[in-house]
Amino acid sequence: MTKRLPNIVDRIVVPLTLPLLITLLWEVVVRLGQIPPFILPSPIRVLPTMVEVFPDLLPHLRITLLEFAIGFSLALLLAIFIALLMDALPLAKKMVYPLLVVSQTVPIISVAPLFLIWFGYGILPKVLVVILVCFFPIGISLLEGLAAVDAELLKLLKAMGARRFQIYRLVKIPAALPALLAGLKISASYSIMGAIIGEWLGAMQGIGYYMNLAQHAFSVDRVLVAVLVITILSLAVFKIVCLLEKILMPWQTPEAWED
Repeated sequence: MTKRLPNIVDRIVVPLTLPLLITLLWEVVVRLGQIPPFILPSPIRVLPTMVEVFPDLLPHLRITLLEFAIGFSLALLLAIFIALLMDALPLAKKMVYPLLVVSQTVPIISVAPLFLIWFGYGILPKVLVVILVCFFPIGISLLEGLAAVDAELLKLLKAMGARRFQIYRLVKIPAALPALLAGLKISASYSIMGAIIGEWLGAMQGIGYYMNLAQHAFSVDRVLVAVLVITILSLAVFKIVCLLEKILMPWQTPEAWED
């Protein structure tokens, strides 16, 4: 019991302290400054609005989650394939790596309208934006993790007659797992945002589409509700990756060290 209390304080109380203080400051500024609700509604006003509009927001939420799920899954599979290919074939790395770097210099906001022109207003352009946002951190992190494996250990396995598949299965992939999960965490933070960017530029459903409607109606409280939902979704995806990390690498958790 004595050990659980500090854990609760460290994991729940401390992380929530700053957000609660910011929310309290927001409420005080709105009240003392007598700021009109159509410019900046108070947090007390936003929460009831969220309860009120959630049934209308739910269909849009499902579409955004679908776009995220498809895009993030494809980005993960594509990043793993490309990273393994570049690690196994130096020529492929020389050819593909520069293209990956160049792809990150092009702003997503400038490419997304082209996807709308080419593929229409359906789900495909949003999925492509999510893939572009999530692919690079996962692929580069995994590639760096594979390259950081101890060279002497690899020489030993080759001397013992291990095949390439065995080397990857027994050494390279387990050693690169922390780097892969680090890239997943970065991508998880941006994945929902990628779907929202696609919906901002052109969509018939989705949270980004809902935000555009609320913005054009000058309904700031509903825009803030959408922002709050996006934040919650992004944090949820990040926490899922953290949970996956604990499952795949339990030896790296503080609880394992204490035991």
